[in-house]
Parts: sequence; structure tokens; C-alpha cells
Amino acid sequence: MMKKRSISASKASLVLFLCQVISALDVPLDSKLLEELSQPPTITQQSPKDYIVDPRENIVIQCEAKGKPPPSFSWTRNGTHFDIDKDAQVTMKPNSGTLVINIMNGGKAEVYEGVYQCTARNERGAAISNNIVIRSSRSPLWTKEKLEPNHVQEGDSLVLHCRPPVGLPPPIIFWMDNAFQRLPQSERVSQGLNGDLYFSNVQPEDTREDYICYARFNHTQTIQQKQPISVKVFSTKPVTEKQPILLTPTGSTSTKVELRGNVLLLECIAAGLPTPVIRWIKEGGELPANRTFFENFKKTLKIIDVSEADSGNYKCVARNILGSVHHVISVTVKAAPYWITAPRNLVLSPGEDGTLICRANGNPKPNISWLANGVPIAIAPEDPSRKVDGDTIIFSHVQERSSAVYQCNASNEYGYLLANAFVNVLAEPPRILTPANKLYQVIADSPALLDCAYFGSPKPEVEWFKGVKGSILRGNEYIFHDNGTLEIPVAQKDSTGTYTCVARNELGKIQNEVQLEVKDPTMIIKQPEYKVIQRYGQVSFECIIKHDSTLLPTVMWLKDNDELPDDERFLVGKDNLTIMNVTDKDDGTYTCIVNTTLDSVSASAVLTVVAAPPTPAIIYARPNPPFDLELTGQLERSVELSWIPGDENNSPITNFVIEYEDGLHEPGVWHYQTEVPGTQTTVQLKLSPYVNYSFRVIAVNEIGRSQPSEPSEQYLTKSANPDENPSNVQGIGSEPDNLVITWESLKGFQSNGPGLQYKVSWRQKDVDDEWTSVIVANVSKYIVSGTPTFVPYEIKVQALNDLGYAPEPSEVIGHSGEDLPMVAPGNVQVHVINSTLAKVHWDPVPLKTVRGHLQGYKVYYWKVQNLSRRSRRHVEKKILTFRGNKTFGMLPGLEPYSSYKLNVRVVNGKGEGPASPDKVFKTPEGVPSSPSFLKITNPTLDSLTLEWGSPTHPNGVLTSYILKFQPINNTHELGPLVEIRIPANESSLILKNLNYSTRYKFYFNAQTSVGSGSQITEEAVTIMDEGKMAMASRQVDIATQGWFIGLMCAVALLILILLIVCFIRRNKGGKYPVKEKEDAHADPEIQPMKEDDGTFGEYSDAEDHKPLKKGSRTPSDRTVKKEDSDDSLVDYGEGVNGQFNEDGSFIGQYSGKKEKEPAEGNESSEAPSPVNAMNSFV
Repeated sequence: MMKKRSISASKASLVLFLCQVISALDVPLDSKLLEELSQPPTITQQSPKDYIVDPRENIVIQCEAKGKPPPSFSWTRNGTHFDIDKDAQVTMKPNSGTLVINIMNGGKAEVYEGVYQCTARNERGAAISNNIVIRSSRSPLWTKEKLEPNHVQEGDSLVLHCRPPVGLPPPIIFWMDNAFQRLPQSERVSQGLNGDLYFSNVQPEDTREDYICYARFNHTQTIQQKQPISVKVFSTKPVTEKQPILLTPTGSTSTKVELRGNVLLLECIAAGLPTPVIRWIKEGGELPANRTFFENFKKTLKIIDVSEADSGNYKCVARNILGSVHHVISVTVKAAPYWITAPRNLVLSPGEDGTLICRANGNPKPNISWLANGVPIAIAPEDPSRKVDGDTIIFSHVQERSSAVYQCNASNEYGYLLANAFVNVLAEPPRILTPANKLYQVIADSPALLDCAYFGSPKPEVEWFKGVKGSILRGNEYIFHDNGTLEIPVAQKDSTGTYTCVARNELGKIQNEVQLEVKDPTMIIKQPEYKVIQRYGQVSFECIIKHDSTLLPTVMWLKDNDELPDDERFLVGKDNLTIMNVTDKDDGTYTCIVNTTLDSVSASAVLTVVAAPPTPAIIYARPNPPFDLELTGQLERSVELSWIPGDENNSPITNFVIEYEDGLHEPGVWHYQTEVPGTQTTVQLKLSPYVNYSFRVIAVNEIGRSQPSEPSEQYLTKSANPDENPSNVQGIGSEPDNLVITWESLKGFQSNGPGLQYKVSWRQKDVDDEWTSVIVANVSKYIVSGTPTFVPYEIKVQALNDLGYAPEPSEVIGHSGEDLPMVAPGNVQVHVINSTLAKVHWDPVPLKTVRGHLQGYKVYYWKVQNLSRRSRRHVEKKILTFRGNKTFGMLPGLEPYSSYKLNVRVVNGKGEGPASPDKVFKTPEGVPSSPSFLKITNPTLDSLTLEWGSPTHPNGVLTSYILKFQPINNTHELGPLVEIRIPANESSLILKNLNYSTRYKFYFNAQTSVGSGSQITEEAVTIMDEGKMAMASRQVDIATQGWFIGLMCAVALLILILLIVCFIRRNKGGKYPVKEKEDAHADPEIQPMKEDDGTFGEYSDAEDHKPLKKGSRTPSDRTVKKEDSDDSLVDYGEGVNGQFNEDGSFIGQYSGKKEKEPAEGNESSEAPSPVNAMNSFV
């Protein structure tokens, strides 16, 4: 067994293989490594154990799994093999075990009810799903019955029975009247858990003929209604008080069994007059804190997340002034199986030992049984390395044939748990996952961690060396972590160098080199100092640093630990910060922070700003407040206000601001009324009814506003009808069966009198002739329940007070609540325009099926396969949204020569409707990208060797490579161009019969049937002939002749003089008109979009071939890599934030979405099921 890691948990994230592995072998989550290792199947997603389906929709039974090689899938139904090929209504999704049963095209959901189980199998084992019980939801009609009126004496108790039809799942019960208003409930009248309506005592106001019980079946989104029940309360004799008696439960004791983890609901409803009060206690204990809740006016005791400790006797006591009655409920908490230790995946090397442990608890205690590859272990093929000991399987000296998937089943009468756990035996030589020659940089005197991520089976041993031929590293100056990491606790400058890690096991050996560089620390050698400066002065802080010459520092200044103010007075220099014209707000702490890629240092200093010496000056100030306010000419809707201005304080008053206070509705709050010019001291003010006015005046000059004047005397205006109605009236449903009417309430002074209320009226447009109205107060919302889904309503809200109504309000149109669209767009067609662009068409869905405001359509599309490589990759779905009732859209940014799928969904305000069937389309070939590299090696006198890599994106089937080359002389002039066509399966070429000592320029690209891709270039030189060099040295060299040297010196002197003259003229004459020349030569690659239809212009995958600039050089390894293109999806569809105009034109940005992969686990489900078939696994 492998030792536990000594490295911290935060550095051990690459630990587990395909979820929880508790073995002697850890497999890092390296994508390339995982693709190469074999793995038994793992169930990643499955439908719930109790799966209730809508009989109107297709049944989708999920079963997803992964493994290496990819698993195949099979199903059983009611314990026998389910041959889906013999049932035309049943299909299995490609590369998946998920079943789709077609109900919408003639199938019946009831026919497919039963117990289903999925098996995922590959050569390493078989994993199985839970038993998935498929049941069709039911919402039966109410049985017809004749209901007699209930005649009840005032003060007696009454129970109205609901007795809803038995549905699947059970319905939600509620009571309403004929106006679809919920019946009010209280301590006296309430609904029981069984749906019945209980009256502890009836009152005359309970008389009515429309007590209606409704049953809502959420799964099918239907509501059934019972016949209205009539109640008539009579008073033929005096009402007498009555002692409490229990209406439910009956008797003095009862029992209740609940399962662990569920919600315990206990109910006591009592009759009596006065209405009894209910109290709950637990005999011999306390009600659990934080988990106990009282509902239904304390008639229901609710305890969440119950456990065995909650078993016991619970007493409810009903009491009024005449006495009490009680009932004891004996609660027993049972438990479906739950995990103590679920089995976890086991990865072993040949010859190793291991264990699978499966421990569960429950009440009664569950029975543990094991299966191997879906078969009971007692009849499974024997494995000499395996021994079963109750809840544990012990493996000894395993071999590769021991790989399998084991299932642990824990079951009792209340349910079962099933967990898959595989045993995977691997024999692998060592591999090092850390990139070769990885560079690590650290600051001197700090720790250095050098990685050597590895994998092998059996686990390899790792050793470290310094240098290529250095000795093995040992001693206290190094720490060796179990994950292969070498730690140097205190790195010094001499620690710089090459380090080699070697991993070996019995199957092989491998080594890898990494580089370590130790840098000098960054220091502030002259720190900023404390400064005291007078106001309006200038101050400077210094921050001089010393740093490693290979690191690039950045200096940042902060004020009071925040960014410097955005003020041009702050000047940041290379080594200092200068503040010009200092003010009081500049007072504070200034910090210099120096950052490099490896370290950070800082230093701070305080700036104190003091007042400058005073200078005599004319004092300009705000005006003094006005005074002596007087009200005259009081009328019902107006009054005249006059005042006397205060002192101007050397700055003329420009205007007066008048404010008012409403002492009746908002005492202490002043509101703006009006303003007048500074030359005016009286004003006629318009008033509103039912407001207790006070006024004040504020004077304003160029310096600012004065203090407010003292308030005027109060003036209360008379009440009147409201002048206006609420604004912003809207009707928008929050649920599919309601209409929420909202409005903006009138302000206090808008009420015009006491008793402000609102009359809310509504009627269904084009259906109802009469308005339904209700009067409400102190609210700005009213909810109409029981409406049809998404129908238009006419709505109006009218204000009224004690004196009467406001004018007749205008009507607005609202809609009841939306629901998800019912159908998917049909007749989806795809027209491929070119290799990167396609156009999708669809038929619009009928507006009646949208069931809401049509927002638009969403197109989901994703790449399925690259046709040139025949390989699949992780599906990355992309979404384009097209606003409005648009029936087509463009899909840009497609990859050439690929297979795609798409579907279309309609969107309303509630969400998305069902997806259309997936549509498959393929893009044609395009031109390839440039070859991934071009290397030129082995130069000789007359030959060069060329090696290259195939294009990263072939975009089709490569037909050939095109090589062009030409010589370059000493003056950089190009010679004749030679072209060679090379077969597509070649990766190297030897060019012969070249000139010696000659530089050649090469142009290289790939071709498909569509055309040539972009090219890469390279230069190389053949070797010089030494014999000819010697012959040339004996010839007379003109460059050594005296007359030639003198001539060249004269020419150089003349050029120097001309340059000096040009330099002087430039400094005197100003700038050259470079900008105009640049504007005249605009970039020809910038192409505008077509403005007539909002689509792109022509598409082209080829890049412009630009000549190599003089003096340019390729990288030292003579490899040229083409950068990936930065194509973006613009003007087509929207992602998260994008939008389309009503005509479908794009006004946002594209955004792709990745599908979430289901989390891998042990495929165990703890939710108990009420169906016997789900209580035990087998």
C-alpha cells in the first residue's frame, strides 16, 4: 500500500481517478492520461427511482455512463430483457443508454408502466442503475354526488368533507368560492391535512352556498372542482358555550409511523365555544429546537428532518374557558437504509491488496448483499483473489483479470440503496506529467517547489538530481513530497540550475528536467518620509527601489489604502509622487507599492496639511434667511405668501426657493413648491385639498443657499373628491392561474380627503360583459386567483375617499400568468451556405400554444464530429436567440468539414418550450490552416532537409503540399521561384542540386480540394565550399585598394553633412504630415458589413500573404506557428446579454454555453419510495 501524502490537501487536488478512489494507487486527473487508461463503466446519470411521467409527453428514462472503452447499454423491464429493437415507439439515444418512448405519436404511457433497470458494460465490467419504477400520472374526475344543504345551529361544530379523487401523485387541496377567492381561515375555521374544512363553531356569517373544494394535480397541470356545498346557519335557541371536543383525531390515543429524514406532521382540530386554543407537548422530553414549527393556527405540529430520537408520545391539548380535552399520538420513527460507509472505487496494481466496504444503517437494520457485474456474487464467476466477508470484500494479490464492477445493495422494508464501485487493476510503466524544461523562478531566501507529477502502476519511486550528471539529492536542505514534488525550503542564488527527476518501477524508467532561477529580492532603498505642508503648497514623496535586473517592477501609489484621486494635481514620476496646490482633503497616508511577478514590497508616509497664513479679503457669504413670512388671501385652492429678504452678504440674491410641509400626512418633511426671482418677495401658491400647509423660504446667491426661514403659520385646506387615479396600473400574472393587478398608490396630499381607498375592477377581454370589482385600502396590489392561463383582461383602478370617487379611470390591458410553451417549432430545415455559415428555417408555433408573450426562438447547435479526423470531442453547445416571430436565422463561426446537430425552441416570458427533434447537417470542406511548423536541417554544399507538421485545422482532406523557394543574393534581391508539389502523406523532403553558400527563402502551404491554405515561410543557407574560398582569397580584393577606400570615405562624409542639414530643418519646420499619408493608405482588410440585410459580406478562410520584412528572423528552433483565429459570432444571434431587434437583426454579443456534465458518484439514492417494487432492489 502507498504511504499517505505528506503534501498539504490544497496541493493534492490532482488526486482521485474518476471520483473517490481509496486504493494504493492515485491517478492524476490529466486529460491525456485518462484517455489512455482503461476504466470499468461508471453510471453518471439516471432517472429517479419513483418516476411519475406525464401521459401526454414522451417518456425519457435516463441512463448515462462512461468508461474506457466506451460502454454499451442494455435494459430489463420487470426483471426480463427489454428488446427495444422490437418496439417501434422506443429508441435509445446515440452513445447513451437513455431511452425515449414516443408517446406523442400514438403511444400510451400506461402500456409502458413497470420496473426498468439499465446495465452499462465494457470489457472491464458492468455497472447497473437503480430499479426505476415508471408510473403514469393520473388526474381523475370527481365522482358525481348529490350534496344536501347543511343546516347547522349557531355555535355547533361542522365538517365539510372534500374526499378528492385518488390521483397520482396526490392532489393539492384548497377551498374557494364562486368568485375564485380563497375562503378565509382562522383559529375557528381551517382546512385539515386530509382536505376537509373544519368549523370549531359556526357563526351566522358562515351561511353561504359556494363552499367549493378544488383539487390541483400539478403533474398534469389540471384542477378538478367539487360541487358547491351549501351551509345555512340558524339560531332557533339561545347560543350556549361548549367544552372542547376533538374533531380529528378521534379517541384519546393514536399511532403514527414516519421515516427518518422526512417531515413529521401531527394534527389536532377541536370543536367548542369559545374557539379552543391548541397546545403541543412531548411527554418526557422537549420539542426539538430549530426543527419544530406550528402551522394552521397551531393545529398542526411540524417537525422537519426527523430521526429515531424524535420517537415518543406527543400530546395535543385543546382548551377554552369551560375545560380541556387532549389526545396522545404515539410516534415511531423508522428508517429506510442510509449510508454509513458507501463502497468507493478501487484502483490497484497487479499483486496488490485492497478492500471494498459497504456499511449502511436503518430501522429495521438493512440486509447487505453483493453483486459482481450485475450478477449476485454467489453465482458470479469465481475470482481467487476475492473473498466476501459480510459487508466487506477483501482482495488479495489481484491480477488484471480481477477488474470488475461490484454492486452493494442495502435494503429493508422501507427502501433500498444501491452503489456501484469498480476494482480496476492497472499495469503501467512510469510517466512524468510535468512539462519538460519547465522554468521555476523564486526570490532568494524563499521556498522553491519543483514539480514532478508522475503516474505508473505499480507506483514508481522518484529520485531527484541536480545537473545532468549530478549525484542524488539527500539531506535536511531538501523535502521530498510523496507526489514527486521537490521542496527547497530556503532557496539561495547557488540553487539556480537544472534539476532532474527520475521515476522508475518494474515496468520501466523515465526522467524529466526542470529549470530553477533564484532572483534578488526587490527593496525600497529610499522610503517616503513624513511631511507637513501648508495649504496650497507643493509636496513630494520619494520611493527609490532596487530590484533584480531580470524582473520588471511596477510602482503604484495609494492614498489611505485606496487609489489616488483622479486629479491632475497628483503627478506620479519614476521615483516619486508630487502633489501640487495641496488642499485639506489631501491629508492622509500615502503608500508606495512595488510589484514584480515574484514579490511585492511597500512603504508608507503621512502627509499633514496645515492652514496657510490668513490674508485680508472681502468676505462673500451665503445670504441670511428671509423672515416675517405672512399668508394672505386664503382660498380653497390657493394662498398668497410674502416675506422680507435677509442680508445679501456682498453677493446679490438671485432667486428664492419656496418649500412646504404637510403637517397632516408627512409632518417634519419639507417638499419643493416653487421658486421666484430674487427681486420678488410675494408669490401666489396653488394648493391641494385636505393638506395642513406650512411654508418656508430659502434665499440663493452665487455663494450658496441660506438657512431656511422660520415656518409660516399653518393653513388647512378643505377635503374634496380625489382629483386623480393611481398611475402605472398593470396586470401581470405571477402564476399560470392568477392575475396580479398593481398600481402606484396616491401620495398623502393626493388623497384630497380622509378614508383613501381603491376600487379594483377587472373583466376578461371579449368574454365577460360585467366587471368584477373589489375595494381595498393601504395596498398597491391585488391578486385574482383561478384565472385561465395567459388571457387578456381589461383592468381599471379608481381612487375614492369619504367624500366620493375620483374621475372614471382609463382601462388598461393586462394578461393572466404565463406558462411554458406547449409545442416545439416544426419543419426545421438547414441550408449550408459555405464551410463556416449555415441558415436555419423553421415554422412558427401557433400563438395559442405559446401560452405567454412570444419572446422569440432559441437555436441550440453543437459540433458532433470532425469529418477529417473521425474523432469526437466534448460537446460544447452554442445558443443563438432570435427575437420576435422570426422563422430563420444564421449560424456563423462553423468549422469546415464537420458534422453538427441543432434544435429550435420557442421562448416566452416563463421560459423555453420543448426542443424540436435534433437536425443533423454537415459543413463542406474549406482551405486548411498553415502547416503547424517548418524546420530546415542538415545543410550541406548543395542540399537542405525540410521537415513539417500537418495543419492544426485541415478543414477537409489534404490533397498535397506546395513548396516554393527562391535564392536571395547579398542585396536581398529574390531570384527565380521554383515550385514543387508534395504528396499529402509526406512529412519531410531533401532538396538537392542547390547552390553552395546561398541563402534560400521557402514558402510552404497545404491544399485541400477547395484550394490552398495560408503559408509559412523560412530561410536557410547552404554550406560554403572551402576550396573556392581559398582560391578567392588569392585574388585581388578591390576593397583593400587605397583609391577605393578614399572614395568611400568622401561619399560617407557627404551623406553625413546631408543628414545634419535635414535634422536642423526638421527641428525648425515642425512635423512631417505622416498622419495624412497613413489615412490615405487605410487597411484594405477592413471590410464593412452589408447594410441591406444585416449579414456579413463574403467569407474567406485564407489570410493575406505579406512579404518578409528585411532583417526579420524566425525563431531559433526554425519553427513557425500560425496563431489561432479570433473569429467571433456577431450580428447573428445573442448569448447571455445579446439581443435582436424586432426584424431579427443582432444588437448584442454571442455567448456559448457548455452543458453541465452530471457529477460522478456512487449512484446511490436515499429517498424511500411508497411503491413495493422500489423498497427492495431484487
